[in-house]
Amino acid sequence: MNNQITVKKKINKFNKSIIVPGDKSLSIRWALFSSIAKGKSKAYNLLLSEDVLAAINAVKKLGAKVKFNKNYCTIFGNGLDGYKYKKNITINSKNSGTLGRLIMGLLIDTPYKIKIIGDKSLSKRDFNRIAEPLKKFGADIKLKNNRGLPLTILGVKNPLPINYLEKKASAQCKSSVIFAGLKTVGKTFIKAKKSRDHTELLCKYLKLPLRVKKKKNYDFLEVQKAKKIKPLNYNIPSDISSGAFFIVLTALSNNSKLLIKNVNINPSRIGIITILRKMGVDIQFKNKKNYKGELIADISIISAKKLKAINCPPKLNSGAIDEFLIIFLVAAKAQGISYFKDIGELNQKESPRLKWGSKILNKMGIKTITTENSIKIFGNPNLEINKKIIIKNYLKDHRVFMTSVIAALTFGGTWNIHDKNSIKTSFPSFLNIINDLKK
Repeated sequence: MNNQITVKKKINKFNKSIIVPGDKSLSIRWALFSSIAKGKSKAYNLLLSEDVLAAINAVKKLGAKVKFNKNYCTIFGNGLDGYKYKKNITINSKNSGTLGRLIMGLLIDTPYKIKIIGDKSLSKRDFNRIAEPLKKFGADIKLKNNRGLPLTILGVKNPLPINYLEKKASAQCKSSVIFAGLKTVGKTFIKAKKSRDHTELLCKYLKLPLRVKKKKNYDFLEVQKAKKIKPLNYNIPSDISSGAFFIVLTALSNNSKLLIKNVNINPSRIGIITILRKMGVDIQFKNKKNYKGELIADISIISAKKLKAINCPPKLNSGAIDEFLIIFLVAAKAQGISYFKDIGELNQKESPRLKWGSKILNKMGIKTITTENSIKIFGNPNLEINKKIIIKNYLKDHRVFMTSVIAALTFGGTWNIHDKNSIKTSFPSFLNIINDLKK
């Protein structure tokens, strides 16, 4: 019973400032880059979630030493070719697609088979999309049912550079190929549909041999073997994907204001901001600065008086792919019919999120028309829920849990939400921040 919560009271108005934990994408990338750097790398504000701790455990198994201090973490890397490969290594990626896919690129030269496993949800996700390009480098990869985890990867002593077309806007696949390219003599060429560019920005900061040309729909990347990677000391900015829940909580609450401090507002990550502004939410960036290539700002949000429906341009999808569940709640309260298309990628996440988004809205009394690739949401600005709603059996997807909590706090009703522990994968302090806002 203690792995569920009941929410039966809407949140009162608030005017507060909060800090959300470090960015998960950057925390995992810091761990991986530091593991192939030569020397000592420190991270402050590292997200201590299960996904990030899985990355830390993975690099430890590959020979990197890790030390936790009170407010920072240190990784002692052995250099680009410094992994201590052993027989019978198993890497547990837990719930993290980022870790599972990115580390495969770093294992391109392993002389022994390495097994990669994950939890039930991750094991159902598509790993063939990254196995295919890595096989072209020369790796031997065996997948369960030619698709998922567990998998084994056996590397090659002299990987061959490749040409790779990434057409699903997957930053994970693109990043994995970049990592493999950094270990490969010759030029690897990548044509990638627009997606997050954290890996490219870290490569630029570290002065690694990666060139990027940005075009309208695709980026063209050229990567060569790195000679040496210098240590990466990093104060990890807050995660906009975590902040998104509080942005929407504020937008849907009455007479409330919120300031979220020191958030990563990388242009490839702020699709949610663009979408919500188009829908009538007042969101401002304050104290903007550039930190090691990433844009950082405080985000100010004010409750929305009136929300407009949106016909969401697909070009915004990749920059909001992790936030659509919470965006759907805003569409539920908007005037008119909102339409989101080309978002089938949502069903490749921890749970079939497009289906779950529709299911939550239907339980709330909102009409939807859903296909494999799109959703129409018939908004109701006067929606007030007075019934009991149960959310369970959603593959322990942390974003389903947190979206349900925000819905309960803003629309009313009595919500019984199962699998509270799911938040440990990405945002262990979520409920603590919620409770602080209630005070």
